[in-house]
Amino acid sequence: MDTPVVGRRSFVVASVGAALALGAGGNAHAGGRSPFGRYGSPSARLTERTLYVHPGGLGDHTTVQAAVTAAEGSGHTLVIAPGTYRETVVVSVAHTGMTWIGASGDARDVVVVYDNAAGTPKPGGGTYGTSGSATTLVQADGFTARDITFANDWLRADHPGITGTQAVALKVQGDRSAFERCRFLGHQDTLYADSMALGTYARQYFRDCYAEGDVDFVFGRATAVFERCHFRTLIRTDLTGAPYGFVFAPSTAVANPRGYLVTGSRVTSEAPDGYYKLARPWVPSSDTTARPMLTVRETRLGAGIDAVAPYGTMSSGYPWQDQRFAEYRNTGPGAVITVPEDRPQLTSAEAESHTREAYLGDWRPYECP
Repeated sequence: MDTPVVGRRSFVVASVGAALALGAGGNAHAGGRSPFGRYGSPSARLTERTLYVHPGGLGDHTTVQAAVTAAEGSGHTLVIAPGTYRETVVVSVAHTGMTWIGASGDARDVVVVYDNAAGTPKPGGGTYGTSGSATTLVQADGFTARDITFANDWLRADHPGITGTQAVALKVQGDRSAFERCRFLGHQDTLYADSMALGTYARQYFRDCYAEGDVDFVFGRATAVFERCHFRTLIRTDLTGAPYGFVFAPSTAVANPRGYLVTGSRVTSEAPDGYYKLARPWVPSSDTTARPMLTVRETRLGAGIDAVAPYGTMSSGYPWQDQRFAEYRNTGPGAVITVPEDRPQLTSAEAESHTREAYLGDWRPYECP
C-alpha cells in the first residue's frame, strides 16, 4: 500500500512440532493413524483429483507449490498434512476450483509462511513491492481453503533499513473465493482481498476466520464478506502514541456497489485502549477514482478501537467522509457513539441491502457444509 509504517513485534509462527512428530510416523505402518486424518492417504485417495502434501515425504509432494504445479486442469483438492511450509505459493488463473484442506482440522497445525516485504531486495534487482511480498497469491476463480494458516513473519525490528514494511500473508484476487476457519498472520497489509482488474468485482467470503496485524491489515478492492470473524490488533513498541494503525483499508472501485461487509464479528486488541482506528480509505495511485466502501454491522468493537474518531484518512484529497463507510448495531466500548457525524449509521431499511446475500448474489458458499 502507499504508506509505509515502521514498527516491530515479536512474531511466533504456531508450533507444530507435536503434529509433525505424529506425521513423521503416523501412517498405517505406525499405529494406524494417518497424518491426513479423515481425508484418506495417497494409497486410498478421496478422488483422482486429490493430491496429498506432507513435509516428510508421506504424501504426493513435500511442498504446497509442487502440488499446485502438478494439479493440471481444474477442480483439484490438496489435503495438507500438519507442518510449517516455508515457501511462497502462486495459484494461477488456470487452477480454477481448487480446494486446500488442512488435514488436522485445526488451522494452527498447517502453516504456509514466508518473510518477504515490499522493500525486500529481489535477487535480480529491485524490490518485491506490496503485491510481490505475498506469501500466497491466489488468482484462480472458485478457490476454497479450510483450516489453513497463511502467514508472513517479516519483522520490522529485524530490518531497520527497509522502509517498505508492507508484508502480505495472502493476496486473493479470484471470484468466488471462500475461506473457512483460516488464520491470517502478519503486521502491515496481512490480508489483501483484491480482484484481478479494476473492472472485475471479485466476490470473496471469509467465515470463522482470524486475522491479525497493525497497519491496514485487511485491504483491497474485492467485494468481501467477513462473517463471524475475529480481527486482532497488535502491540507496537516503536511508537509512543496513537494511532498504532488501522484494521481495514478498502479500495473499492467507484462503480462497484459492494465493498467490504463485516457482520457478526469482533475486533479485539493487545494494544492500549483507543490506539487503533477501525478503518481508513485507500485510494491508490492506480485508481484515483476509487470510492472505498466498508460496512461493519452487529459486530463487537473492543476498547482498542478509538470510539471518538474511529476513521482516518490515508491520502490528502480523499477524506474518509467522502467515502462509503457505515455501521449498524455494533456493540462494545469501541462502538460507543460520541460524535454522531464521525460514525455514520445505517437505518434499518438501509441495512437490508447490506447482507451477505446482497453482496454475494447467486454465489452461496455459506450454504455449503
